[in-house]
Amino acid sequence: MAEVEPAATGEEVVRPREDGGAGGDETREAQMVVVSTSGDEAAAGRRGEYGDDADNEDEAATVHGSKEGTEELLRKVVYSEDAAYKLYCDYGHRMGFSIRKGKQSYFTGTKRIRTKDYFCSKEGHKDGEKLTDTNFNDPHTRTNCRAMVRFRVNNQGEWKVIRLVSDHNHNLARPEERHLLRSARSLIAGRSSSVEAMLHAGYQVQSEPQQLPAGSTSGTNNVDTSKQDLLLGHCTTAKIPVIGTGDLQSLVSHLKSRANEDSMFYWDVQLDRGGRMSNFFWRDGRSRIDYDCFGDIIVFDTTYRLNKQNLICAPFVGVNHHWQSTMYGCALLADESMSTFLWLFKSFSESMGYKHPQSFFTNQDQVMAKAIEEVFPNTCHRIAHWHIQKNAASRLGALNGSKAFNKMFTKCMQGCDSEAEFEETWAEMLHEFKLQDNKWLKKLYKLKQKWCSALNKCTFDGGIEYEPQCDSMSNIFSGIADKLTSISAIAVAVDKQTEDWREKECDEDTRCFQKTPSCAIKHSDILNHAAKVYTHRIYKLFETDFLDGCGATKFNELQCEENNTYHYEMTMQGRGSRVCTVRLNMNTMQLTCSCSKFEKMGLLCPHALKALIIRNVCKIPEIYILKRWTKDARRCVFNPKQYEPSFQECMDNEAAYCKYVMRYAYDLVMKSEGQEELRKSLWETLESGEKELEKYLGNVTQYAPSYAT
Repeated sequence: MAEVEPAATGEEVVRPREDGGAGGDETREAQMVVVSTSGDEAAAGRRGEYGDDADNEDEAATVHGSKEGTEELLRKVVYSEDAAYKLYCDYGHRMGFSIRKGKQSYFTGTKRIRTKDYFCSKEGHKDGEKLTDTNFNDPHTRTNCRAMVRFRVNNQGEWKVIRLVSDHNHNLARPEERHLLRSARSLIAGRSSSVEAMLHAGYQVQSEPQQLPAGSTSGTNNVDTSKQDLLLGHCTTAKIPVIGTGDLQSLVSHLKSRANEDSMFYWDVQLDRGGRMSNFFWRDGRSRIDYDCFGDIIVFDTTYRLNKQNLICAPFVGVNHHWQSTMYGCALLADESMSTFLWLFKSFSESMGYKHPQSFFTNQDQVMAKAIEEVFPNTCHRIAHWHIQKNAASRLGALNGSKAFNKMFTKCMQGCDSEAEFEETWAEMLHEFKLQDNKWLKKLYKLKQKWCSALNKCTFDGGIEYEPQCDSMSNIFSGIADKLTSISAIAVAVDKQTEDWREKECDEDTRCFQKTPSCAIKHSDILNHAAKVYTHRIYKLFETDFLDGCGATKFNELQCEENNTYHYEMTMQGRGSRVCTVRLNMNTMQLTCSCSKFEKMGLLCPHALKALIIRNVCKIPEIYILKRWTKDARRCVFNPKQYEPSFQECMDNEAAYCKYVMRYAYDLVMKSEGQEELRKSLWETLESGEKELEKYLGNVTQYAPSYAT
């Protein structure tokens, strides 16, 4: 809210909010509003730079700039500050800019708002920020844009626009980008603000135990009679923590509420032998969409436990196209038994349409490993490096302080180029530090296939084992306080963490679509191509490898008998004598390197890029642009026409048809919900499609019985 300070001349000086109506002190001072309390003319001389139109009750709104698209904004009357803000936000979404709240003035001697201003989010300047061609259209840069609106409130509480400046000094968002605008996202239902409200209002543990309603578990998507009979024999009661009935009711109420709000929300419950709820799994519709786009990697963490019930909070996490964490679902588990993991992984697989990941990262639990092998037989199970490092801290004592040991241990995990090099380094480490009899290292060695990078060179891992991605993955719930003891509060906190991650993804999407990253070599064709297709974060990874390939790689061309095929030996300067072999076929543009970085990460390595430079290739070959790392990673994922086998399946199988259409429609709804113009367009498209169906059904009456209700 604005601050009201007494002035020496009998006036009230109304200053803007300190949270950023403007960028710096100079701008804030320029936006001061002076409201006269004595009626003298001196006050009029100190009004804000846009003037004070509060006294002009009957005058029409003044418009400075283009009137295009302003009709609804100028015509509509609203009755609250929130409604005024939403009205200007809707206008901003249609035009392509974000909003920030500005100054306000009050009726004399009251706290009733008299006028209220809202500005373009790029209004003002940030202290110390210089405007350049590069950053001018960045969504976070202030450009002193003058676009604004002023509402006046009359004695009847009606809010009307009295002043509008419609012209901007910067580029506006394109129609396909407008749903990414920050103020657009504040209007989307189900964001973190509503999650916070649930946490503090509706879903705390009840003071008195409540009886679960009969058949409440049938409210899930999946617990039918046959599955319940199966699960009753699965889960023992000896190790199951006692969970209060009120706490269970709270969690069930929360999950049912989410399912009512989200048609693609999925949740499942496992019962123990006594018929009590023991394990939970849930994911929302957006998680299913994310998994369809990026579900090649899963990180499953069971290290977070609730203090009160000793329940395990176990999230399924992946990596999106910005190399950020994304949530696929979460479970609350009573134990870590084989039956629990089998139930959970089967439920997760069912909820995701039985799509299996390429790599599944977990801790060292062998029971879990067996369950993964049974449920995901074609998936590569990996032990996460950060889990091994955490265990090493407690298993190896004083050795953890040895830089020499840590260097060798890290090399064994991810620095060796071949199995032979790994074996040599491992043996040298054991000998040098006298660890031949260490039981933990012996057990770890037996599992080397699951954690040694040299033994998994052709398995995609998305780079999650590299710094700093490794750190972010190993601290998924660092933001959730240990004091949260109720299971419903934990569920809400997980939902909030998920929304926070999605906010960060939206911010990155906005950055990517508003400008391309600057290239280290301005006129490099390959770098400019990469900047156009990759997200900013992935481009920077690519650029680093490209520069290494250009300036830090020696090569030796070898004889090759195949036509138009080139064979090179590459050596990175300053990285020892390691030699990588590259083969490039100029006819097919097939490219292979013995380091296998593309197979692991989905990005070409410095050696491969060096080969392209040598042969004067000016673009990244299309077959080596992995869609999951591009700006268009989410486009056309659910349109089966993009993939012939999927389209044919939809035509031949009713269940497959329903599955694809529902996900396709859900994705369109998610993309359009943040902007009124897109919502209207989608409604019109659906109505048009409905008319076509009705027309067809009217002409072909023999199909009518199958559509009867």
